[in-house]
Amino acid sequence: MSQAQIIDGKAIAGSVRQEITDRAARLLETSGTRPGLAVVLVGADPASEVYVRNKDRAAEACGFHSLKHTLPADTDEADVLALVETLNNDPDIHGILVQLPLPAHIDESKVLRLIRPEKDVDGFHPVNVGLLTSGDRKNALVPCTPAGSLVLLKRTLGDTLSGLNAVVVGRSNIVGKPMASLLLQESCTVTIAHSRTRDLPAVVRAADIVVAAVGRPEMVRGDWIKPGATVIDVGINRTPAPELGDGKTRLVGDVAFKEAAAHAGAITPVPGGVGPMTIAMLMVNTLTAARRLNNLPDEEALF
Repeated sequence: MSQAQIIDGKAIAGSVRQEITDRAARLLETSGTRPGLAVVLVGADPASEVYVRNKDRAAEACGFHSLKHTLPADTDEADVLALVETLNNDPDIHGILVQLPLPAHIDESKVLRLIRPEKDVDGFHPVNVGLLTSGDRKNALVPCTPAGSLVLLKRTLGDTLSGLNAVVVGRSNIVGKPMASLLLQESCTVTIAHSRTRDLPAVVRAADIVVAAVGRPEMVRGDWIKPGATVIDVGINRTPAPELGDGKTRLVGDVAFKEAAAHAGAITPVPGGVGPMTIAMLMVNTLTAARRLNNLPDEEALF
């Protein structure tokens, strides 16, 4: 049995970021507009700090104006809301990202709803959710991880996914549901499955495309994968790795990678697959927001 093609998310994300860097430079030259991204971090969650640092670096590398607001974990909800309102009204900021999760005393939905939809580069505002779900991707800001996953699929399978059977394992608002919407708009036949789906292995075995976003380490086994299927593993899970030393851990996805690679036609690794694409698509959304807020037409879509 042949081994699957490994989809190199780092390389594809690099090409997307280079395209955005070039487009941002042209935008600055022709209109004087430098895309501006503000990231808000409340508290000191180590994983969130890493994500925010990576986003800040990527924005600067693309030539963006990048702001980072780091607030103590005990910051009042009212102060977070006031900061978001300030950023809403700042003409130099085109994208606002509030890093999740927020501390328990802050209502996440209230904060996310306050962000202007035109500056919601995470794609979580109800207006953007509604635009995407209704099929108006052209006017929506699309959540970054599903958008990046679609780019990986198109770079692997070509621009036409029409007629393929796709199974999305996971029903979250952040990945599962918007991923299904994107695949429907590509004319795939889409099933949203989850941990309570009856005979989940059989459902997955029918898929030409499998997007695993359920948040359970190595839940999708190799013999669930149809021979030749394309597997996009969104999961990032830390699991104990005693073989590496006492207290050590390793990163794994939601798919048992080695098993699945023996069946799949193509598969993303963890790390190095979807993760880099999420940040690249955040840059795409920020540039798109900058053009729209300055009443400039969108450039050619990247996905």
